[in-house]
Amino acid sequence: MNTLRYLGRRAISTVPMLVLVGLITFLLIHITPGDPAAVAAGDNASMEAIEAARVRLGLDKPFLVQFWTWLVKVLHGDLGVSFTSGKPVTELIFERLPTTLSLTAGAILIGLLISVPLGVFAAIRRGSWADRLTIFGTSLGIAAPEFFIGLLLVLLIALEWNWLPATGYIPFAEDPVEYFRRLTLPCITLGLGVAAEMARQVRGAMIDVLSRDYIQTARAKGLSTFSIIVKHGLKNAAIPVVTVLGLQVRRLLGGTVIVEQIFAMNGVGQLAVRAVFLRDLPVLLGVALVTATVVLLINLLVDMSYGYFDPKVRA
Repeated sequence: MNTLRYLGRRAISTVPMLVLVGLITFLLIHITPGDPAAVAAGDNASMEAIEAARVRLGLDKPFLVQFWTWLVKVLHGDLGVSFTSGKPVTELIFERLPTTLSLTAGAILIGLLISVPLGVFAAIRRGSWADRLTIFGTSLGIAAPEFFIGLLLVLLIALEWNWLPATGYIPFAEDPVEYFRRLTLPCITLGLGVAAEMARQVRGAMIDVLSRDYIQTARAKGLSTFSIIVKHGLKNAAIPVVTVLGLQVRRLLGGTVIVEQIFAMNGVGQLAVRAVFLRDLPVLLGVALVTATVVLLINLLVDMSYGYFDPKVRA
């Protein structure tokens, strides 16, 4: 019952946050140079055609009236219609959302598979050459730009060695093998940065946990190192790690914009970039709203996971 009340409060609190996201996005678009009506009217359009397009799109109305009209439509499940393509924004976003979510999920998986063993190993070997090498490697991983890693992987693995395809996206239902092949390089590009950041967090959290009294007691009882780490260490070190993981998801949703451009993947990031250049207001607002909703859902899942890792939080 307490969990349901908590979920209800969190769901209600997300509504004003999403409205604020829409308002800020609306304001930023209106203060940037350019005229969406001129873009919608087409090349070499006359002033009369531009004014007609402005009236047709509702851009002749005051700012707050435009925002209120959009908000009412959103509350009815309508994100509007693209100024340039004439297609519903919901259709445009959900056609591309699987690509972006696949990249994000793959990057998180790669990040966890690398960071957890690496961070635990560095914590156990604290102060050794392996620990110092881990710190140095993770520092490089955090500092390396994603576009540099992506281009390097394309040049070496795709073009030079011809091991994996460099561009494109194939849906899983169409060809599962090709789906994973085409996701490998972009997911590695995003996942290396996640792994570097997460490995440092895992190392720090594990060093703190391994110094606790109950760990010393477990060692005195003769428990194996593997049992101490898995049963007592990782679970108690998970809260700060899960918190950072939630933040990494938000960063990944933004990072896919660059990666989708490098690997020519038609995702939400590429849709947003095109909408910026074309001043496609409904598409930009829809992308901002959907992205904010995904981030808020991830934050909710992170908060709920605290109760599993720490009974005191659950109470």
